[in-house]
Amino acid sequence: MRILVVCGAGASSTFVAQRVRHAAQQRGLDITATAGTEQSLPIDLDAADVVLVGPHLVTEMDRIAEAAAARGTRVIPLPADIFRDLDGSRTLELVTDSLPTRTRTDIPSTERTSS
Repeated sequence: MRILVVCGAGASSTFVAQRVRHAAQQRGLDITATAGTEQSLPIDLDAADVVLVGPHLVTEMDRIAEAAAARGTRVIPLPADIFRDLDGSRTLELVTDSLPTRTRTDIPSTERTSS
């Protein structure tokens, strides 16, 4: 699975992407996470299965969701306190919880995040 974390300038999204990538590696999950900016979205959407949108871009959610839907990409708004998720586990849980049940059950139970 390919995750794109988007924020305004790319700084905070870099931290979130690194943390979620680390959390996925700890669980042995085949997940990549990269950072992007609002301006790079049209291009970056083609390389993502899931887009995590920074809380400060809430006013752009409709536009981002529309562009992502045209490509079949899932969009997840991040809560305002997401930057306190220092190990990425909570962010990874937001992603896995958003997946269809069938996809979620493909993750071995020892590697699933807790609910």
